[in-house]
Amino acid sequence: MSALHTFVIPAFIAAILTGHAPAHAQDPGLQSPEVRPAVQPYEITTEGALRRELARGVYQAVYSNTKKSLYIASAELAPDVNGGLIYRLDPSTLATTGLIHTDEKNFGLATDPDGDTLFVTHSLAGAASKIDLASGKVVGRIEFEERSADGSAYGPREILHDAATDTVYVGGVGDPGRIWVIDARDWVVRTSIPDAGKWVTGLLSDPRRNRLYAANGDGEVLVIDTRSHTIQQRWKPAGQEPALLLNLALDESGDRLFVTDHSKLKTVLAVDTRTGKLINRLPVGESLDILYQPGRNALYLSHRDRGMVSIVDATSFQVRKQYRLPPNPNSLLLSPEGDALFVTIKTPFTPDHFASGFGSIARIDLP
Repeated sequence: MSALHTFVIPAFIAAILTGHAPAHAQDPGLQSPEVRPAVQPYEITTEGALRRELARGVYQAVYSNTKKSLYIASAELAPDVNGGLIYRLDPSTLATTGLIHTDEKNFGLATDPDGDTLFVTHSLAGAASKIDLASGKVVGRIEFEERSADGSAYGPREILHDAATDTVYVGGVGDPGRIWVIDARDWVVRTSIPDAGKWVTGLLSDPRRNRLYAANGDGEVLVIDTRSHTIQQRWKPAGQEPALLLNLALDESGDRLFVTDHSKLKTVLAVDTRTGKLINRLPVGESLDILYQPGRNALYLSHRDRGMVSIVDATSFQVRKQYRLPPNPNSLLLSPEGDALFVTIKTPFTPDHFASGFGSIARIDLP
């Protein structure tokens, strides 16, 4: 998810991801923060997913093997609410088992293989933090000082931990985009990769080839050597067609890289990792997040505009099953056993870029 590779640019790139805090809300439905009820609504959807309301501004999810828990990043996007929360949930029941309060709003989320540490991006603050799960405390903070060509601050969003090198990669939304390379243990920036195209959206590691893949709003997939941290190739699988590529999934044995496009091409592209050439455009429509599971030969897709999540056969590309999870299913995460799919579900933004309602978390038991 990659652990959490999820991204929606058009709705709030100007405010949420450029480091500018939203103005005070005037929307009548958001005049003051709501008091969160002690017991929040649960439901079983028509298709059998377990769903629970959680917070205003849910984003990415990760699983901690150490804590045997699900962690959800929340930006708490409501008026007069400072900082954010990270929710600790029971992965079976989705009940809250703990909270980590942060002084900044949380968007991207990653963890180390053992699940002892969380790595978090704070898009509005232009920063990233390291959180020790034993204490629940922030033990490291990096504030990124670089600026885009127009002088605006970068919005650090996607974050990825590479276990092979104990390196954290953070994608910066700006024009041109940038990728920071961080020592996960010491929590210092080793270097950064400039000229990464307009907005860095998705990140995905390919340890077998010593590669980092990055998607961007110029319709490119960047192939980055993780030893030299230089861009080796720039693939444009859609050619000269306008494309805003988002999230990535890798089929190692099949030498296929899948990349979503939610707003321009409105499809999923399958790319040959040996040549960078387009293999196929999947007949799945607009898609946001994506995961590949080799054991079930399945692709999992969130369709933000349609309020759906699809399970797709990774050979025929036919839809096996769909789940209705309106309004805006966002990021996806597989359980360690591979028997459950977790989905964060957002609500639309108000004109002032607050969340219009409580987002949710859903668990889908896989057949």
